[in-house]
Amino acid sequence: MKAHTRETQATMTPLKSLQFLKEGNQRFQNNLKANRNLLEQVNDTSDGQFPFATILSCIDSRVSAELVFDQGLGDIFSVRIAGNFVNQDILGSMEFASKLAGTKLIVVLGHTSCGAIKGACDDAKLGNLTAMLSKIKPAVNAVKEPIDSSLRNSKNLEFVDNVSHMNVQLTIDRIHAESPILSEMEKSGEILIIGAMYDINTGAVEFFD
Repeated sequence: MKAHTRETQATMTPLKSLQFLKEGNQRFQNNLKANRNLLEQVNDTSDGQFPFATILSCIDSRVSAELVFDQGLGDIFSVRIAGNFVNQDILGSMEFASKLAGTKLIVVLGHTSCGAIKGACDDAKLGNLTAMLSKIKPAVNAVKEPIDSSLRNSKNLEFVDNVSHMNVQLTIDRIHAESPILSEMEKSGEILIIGAMYDINTGAVEFFD
């Protein structure tokens, strides 16, 4: 499989880009890989890059977007931060990726049993981690069940995964609210912004409706 060129990138639509990722994740689940010569892709992308998607995911070592979606060099912009939330720097990176570099799809990818989400659920305190986890606390507070405080912690994996799902949705809401550029691009049909959850037990990615 060749690296994307300006011409192939131009043929990508938001929905086609989404389909590419779904097909790539299916290959990953089936332990198959597209036939790529990575050194050839290094050469092919030396003069420029034409990716079709931007993926915001967690730093978790089990959730590499390139592997999970079976993509090669020059295919996707990969943004990683614990808890897959956005800040001004990440929004600026997304705006560059979409408006200037031509990606057609933004995916906010959460995952099950997320350590950052667990830390936020437990209200963990540790150096700079304390301020970082505060970015995720709104998702914890937005998940109303269970009411019993003894069940609203990292030991309750169902609660953790519900918070992770909520965190993805709130992150998308922030993208819409804090980036007029990306919001307008989506309204005009130039891009699609979508959430998804990766299951660390199965390797499957479930995209939100």
